[in-house]
Amino acid sequence: MKQFSKTISAFIISNDEQIIHHNLEKLSSLESINEIHIVSSLPADQLPGYEKIITTEFILSSESIKKIIGACTSDFLLLILGNNKIDVNEKTIQRFLETADKKEAGIIYSDFYEKKDDQTLQHPLIDYQPGSIRDDFEFGSIILFDNNFLSNFHLSENNFRFAGFYDLRLYVSRNSSVVHIPEFLYTSEKPESKESGEKQFDYVDPKNRDLQIEMELAATDHLKKIEAHIQPIIHSVDFSGETFSCEASVIIPVKNRGKTILDAISSVLNQKANFSFNIIVIDNHSTDSTTNILKEISQKEKQVIHIIPDSKNLEIGGCWNEGIVHSSCGRFAVQLDSDDLYSNENTLQKIIDKFYEEKCAMVIGSYKLVNFNMEEIPPGVIDHKEWTDANGHNNALRINGLGAPRAFYTPVIRKIKFPDISYGEDYAVALEISRKYRIGRIYEPVYLCRRWEGNTDAGLTIERQNENNRFKDLLRTKEIVERQKINSLNNTKTSE
Repeated sequence: MKQFSKTISAFIISNDEQIIHHNLEKLSSLESINEIHIVSSLPADQLPGYEKIITTEFILSSESIKKIIGACTSDFLLLILGNNKIDVNEKTIQRFLETADKKEAGIIYSDFYEKKDDQTLQHPLIDYQPGSIRDDFEFGSIILFDNNFLSNFHLSENNFRFAGFYDLRLYVSRNSSVVHIPEFLYTSEKPESKESGEKQFDYVDPKNRDLQIEMELAATDHLKKIEAHIQPIIHSVDFSGETFSCEASVIIPVKNRGKTILDAISSVLNQKANFSFNIIVIDNHSTDSTTNILKEISQKEKQVIHIIPDSKNLEIGGCWNEGIVHSSCGRFAVQLDSDDLYSNENTLQKIIDKFYEEKCAMVIGSYKLVNFNMEEIPPGVIDHKEWTDANGHNNALRINGLGAPRAFYTPVIRKIKFPDISYGEDYAVALEISRKYRIGRIYEPVYLCRRWEGNTDAGLTIERQNENNRFKDLLRTKEIVERQKINSLNNTKTSE
């Protein structure tokens, strides 16, 4: 094994005394580590015998990060992040250093083995992209920073309590490459955690609001520095340009939802509105009772339009496109998933009223998570109050979704169209719309999102989570490029 002369300072960042002891013991056995520091908000008397302790109130604050950089006397800074027990050896460190030597990267991270419930499983990670600016991007427990790229971070005027590490990695990504080693180089023992379906809603939990405000500030600052920040859209949408057969169409893509589709349709038929509306159901070649249910109800209810596409290979986005281009589609196309319901008889009226109130091209409501028996389940109401008219269109690049139900001014969504995929198709069009048009928000729950054994968004495997995150990072990467083009063009016009 090639030996490297580069030096490493390690920093164990944790508030768990047992984790600190365990990880310190592991790192102390490695000859390649020159010095080890502990970063914790625990009082020093709880960590006896340790000389190099950085005591801080918030361990991922800007103050903590600046203290860490100031204490690093080595070529590289090794962060041991989170309350996970790690098992690491010399080969791990040498592999990180070897990669740093070849790639000249500012940040290096790797896949790892995850020990949980007496099992040790592979935990692959994904490559970092320019669009990987979401604050929950996973680097694992061990991250190597090249100290050459950290020297000016202390000049940052940001003073975050929670977003210090996030701010740091955005800073480094602007000035160097971020390299993922697709090898399982260490083991991380993780405490019990939330299922993926529940974890994804942490950022809308009211108790995390202060943290989210800081994350938004850091992300906005980053977008400004990479010239991808854009000003709010102030022009209104003119709804009088085209004629439609009805005012609104509720679009329901469906495949094999015989247990729930009738409930969904009934919740629309029960709507009370001062305008005409219909229901366009795109039956994606169901093989259960769904097709027969739809044939029967469409014969009884003329508002229900049952479409079976010619193509048998459509995803959810493709089904949406079938609905919005249909000649019966109304002026506004409103979402309803085939296993969800509108919360009351006034939902559709509230959504369409919001279009006219704000002259916007898209309206997004709020929803309540319920089980199959319509009983509320944690975390309850998802309202996405992190959205603001002033900066929501920029903050949308940091978060993984904008909420539901979604509704669109039909001429706009017909022009954009959905990507023919079954994950992130809504996020893709929402990003593009937010770049060009105003988005209206409804912050009271108008939609019931049912979770049951037939759902596919809870308890996802790590491979599926990675696939989803990789795709949304790609969407953000493309969107950042488009926004940079807008700013470049505007700057050119200003200078002329």
